[in-house]
Amino acid sequence: MATLILVRHGRSTANTAGLLAGWTPGVALDGTGAAQAAALPGRLAALPLAAAVTSPLQRCRETLAPLLAARPGLPLHADERIGECHYGDWSGRKLSELADEPLMKTVQQHPSAAAFPGGESMRAMQHRAVEAVRDWNARIDEEHGSDALYAMCSHGDIIKSLVADALGMHLDLFQRISVEPCSVTVIRYTPLRPFLLRLGDTGDLSGLAPRGTRADAEGAETAENGGNAVVGGAAGAA
Repeated sequence: MATLILVRHGRSTANTAGLLAGWTPGVALDGTGAAQAAALPGRLAALPLAAAVTSPLQRCRETLAPLLAARPGLPLHADERIGECHYGDWSGRKLSELADEPLMKTVQQHPSAAAFPGGESMRAMQHRAVEAVRDWNARIDEEHGSDALYAMCSHGDIIKSLVADALGMHLDLFQRISVEPCSVTVIRYTPLRPFLLRLGDTGDLSGLAPRGTRADAEGAETAENGGNAVVGGAAGAA
């Protein structure tokens, strides 16, 4: 079956502002995110991609733009099922404010029971994303063969939920997974089981430095966050 190259979008203006973007319109890549996207074609240069699939949101389309420019003719498909979680009333709010919401404890410790007011549940988010990947695996296999690779640009919580599914982890454990902006996660699917080949690979280990020794963007939330996972995904290293 196909090998899936999952790319989280590059760092966005919402990431650096410490906002939970969700489906808020107009959230674009910031300067660092644009540089990350520009480096993506080189990082994937050795991979013969059969197609690219993207979340319809602007920050994902901007992330794939340099790759598409470097590979004229690479088919691009948009799929709403891999769009960001619908955070409902939480969308556009500061993560620092959301930390005090009673629901946040459920999001962190029991996400399979979490449903966002005016939005969707985290179970529904994972279900639609997994269904999308299964459908695309079948389509890529049929059109390009079982050895084909394809890229999919999506969002932090979506990618974490897909990794959890591939590893056979309960959704309640997915907050233990971290994927930085423009990181590459690779899952090879087979008839028997998926294999996680890469997780959050950025080619840059600076994000592992203690917070006190690196310059995080002002207002950005980091992956550690006092032991809590950053809803929507961390902003990564500066």
